[in-house]
Amino acid sequence: MSDNWIRASEIGDYLYCRRSWWLKRSRGIASQNVRELAQGSQYHQAHGQRVQQSIWLRRAAYVLIFIVVALATYSLMGG
Repeated sequence: MSDNWIRASEIGDYLYCRRSWWLKRSRGIASQNVRELAQGSQYHQAHGQRVQQSIWLRRAAYVLIFIVVALATYSLMGG
């Protein structure tokens, strides 16, 4: 990829710290906190999985509520 292209991830780097972005891009100086960055990535991945799990649990709860209401309505209507 050409050096003229700016990736989406670089925009976040630039907004966080322009100097850091410039050092990486023009001087090729890598971050010194690689371990912390990896830990942050792992944390965000785990958090994303928990969010997805909570979305599915909420959907299951809505289905169960619908079933209970439907059964209650059916039994009250003389079914």
